[in-house]
Amino acid sequence: MLRFWRATINTRNGLAFAIRSEAAIREELVALALALPLAWLIGITTMRSVEMVAAVVMVLVVELLNTAIEKLADRLTTEHDPQIGRVKDMGSAAVGVALVMAGLFWLFAIAERIGLI
Repeated sequence: MLRFWRATINTRNGLAFAIRSEAAIREELVALALALPLAWLIGITTMRSVEMVAAVVMVLVVELLNTAIEKLADRLTTEHDPQIGRVKDMGSAAVGVALVMAGLFWLFAIAERIGLI
């Protein structure tokens, strides 16, 4: 039980730091807050609504991992390093792919709602 409690505290601390230090995290939390009610309005089934919210949560998860990679890379060196730059670019690419995937989920659900598919 103590291990679970410590993990919970670490999670809270990590989220609090990410929210304070990263605008992208704050923006994605706003998107999640908007997605929660909108998904229930747009989704034809409960499962579709859950999928839509899960897609937005996945973007947040990938952004948190990208932020962790960037913070660690910045801690290693503040000098320009091409290899670290590539690693950071790959993290950004992961966020981009997650955003595209989430956008496609939402577009599919909207098309389904208005009867295009």
